[in-house]
Amino acid sequence: MAVPTEVEVNGGLKMGSISQAYLENQAVKETKSLISELCRQFYNLGWVSGTGGSITIKVHDCSIPKPQQLILMSPSGVQKERMEPEDMYILSGDGSIISSPSPKPYPHKPPKCSDCAPLFMKAYHMRDAGAVIHSHGIESCLVTMINPLTKEFRITHMEMIKGIKGHGYYDELVIPIIENTAYENELTDSLAKAIEAYPKTTAVLVRNHGIYVWGDSWISAKTQAECYHYLFDAAIKLHQMGLDWSAPDHGPIQSVNGASGVNGRINACKKARTVDSNHKIEPFPRCIVLDIEGTTTPISFVTDILFPYARNNVGRHLSATYASAETQDDIKLLRSQVQDDLKQGVIGTVPIPSEDAGKEEVIAALVANVEGMIKADRKITALKQLQGHIWKTGFENKDLEGVVFDDVPEALEKWHALGVKVYIYSSGSRLAQRLLFGNSNFGDLRKYLSGYFDTAVGNKRETHSYVEITESLGVDKPSEILFVTDVYQEATAAKAAGAVLLVFYFNSYCRIA
Repeated sequence: MAVPTEVEVNGGLKMGSISQAYLENQAVKETKSLISELCRQFYNLGWVSGTGGSITIKVHDCSIPKPQQLILMSPSGVQKERMEPEDMYILSGDGSIISSPSPKPYPHKPPKCSDCAPLFMKAYHMRDAGAVIHSHGIESCLVTMINPLTKEFRITHMEMIKGIKGHGYYDELVIPIIENTAYENELTDSLAKAIEAYPKTTAVLVRNHGIYVWGDSWISAKTQAECYHYLFDAAIKLHQMGLDWSAPDHGPIQSVNGASGVNGRINACKKARTVDSNHKIEPFPRCIVLDIEGTTTPISFVTDILFPYARNNVGRHLSATYASAETQDDIKLLRSQVQDDLKQGVIGTVPIPSEDAGKEEVIAALVANVEGMIKADRKITALKQLQGHIWKTGFENKDLEGVVFDDVPEALEKWHALGVKVYIYSSGSRLAQRLLFGNSNFGDLRKYLSGYFDTAVGNKRETHSYVEITESLGVDKPSEILFVTDVYQEATAAKAAGAVLLVFYFNSYCRIA
């Protein structure tokens, strides 16, 4: 094929004007060979058998912006374990085919670019991926068939979760599941919607089909794909043994028709089960969502210990960590919040000077705003995220210890034994929630918790927040969730979303019908 001469732009390569020499350079050759090698490995793993599955990798070139780098892609409908480097397609950053492989003699089919190409391009464009793997591994297929109604795969407390970008052992890994179609390219829109709806995910499962996995590089994509397949295999085997892969301790799968006695304040949750006109007790909720302040933890601990600690250490924390990416992200959020507050005329808001004013000037303005936000007990993400990072230091230095009511550990343990999944929903950041329960006066209680929600899903007094939580938990109906709080406005918002409710008033409780 005729290829125009390359054009240098700011020391880089202008895509669309690529020389034959560039297409045959060492980096391209090595990437072609790498794809051949990986396809043989993946074939032996059962990921690309029967000509199914595919892989694509960008050709790394520091002189070219990543979105414009060449894309190499394995062809469709060929024996993946027998592919040679010259069988690869070369595409531009926008997905246009630049170079096609030569046809092979009978019985080989004419070359065809991967049917996965439109889906691969979504991962490249929406996630700035460096490589994408499409696997037909049997584990990724079967795990979507165990519950044909669920829209997500969820698992927690498994070591291999640590191999997934942005996740740790205690985190709940969530992978969206989209429905299969007769033709691969018809999956493009639903895959794009899943990528948009799950900003943290690095994979999308396709029911009865397989999985798409991407990463910043081929190493990242391969590592994560191996971890995903391990977790799917573990989930299937746990299910075969009657164990719940999504629960922190992976205990027996149980159909919970009631709860044994749970003492103290949380015992009220047992009493909150509904009774129908025939005096038959309805099943205990599948999920319990707990508030923290005033429900699991004394309000005084938050107001007299956590808030003062954050307020007294905000300046010190910002000064010590100012150059870190984490703190710069906190500052970016605070700047945005302060700009909105200034527009809305929020009393006590102080303009934050630009970076040119110097570190000390910026920190002084940030401290003034944060102190005002804490004093007003504002439930905003910018404040809660910074507080979480300050508290993290406090817990790590043993300056802080989380406090829960005496009956909380027993309640959590009994619910867990019954197979009821317990989640936390607090205005405090998810980091702060994990810190509190991971460093409590009763030790690490995170093993009893299945997940955490904060104001990223919405304000706690707004109904749509509880709708979001309901959809995230994957229950068939909102009434399968019991929400426990000491704030009446939160309870009424949850009630409007259809949840079963329990409201605490200090040491007494009442149920909202």
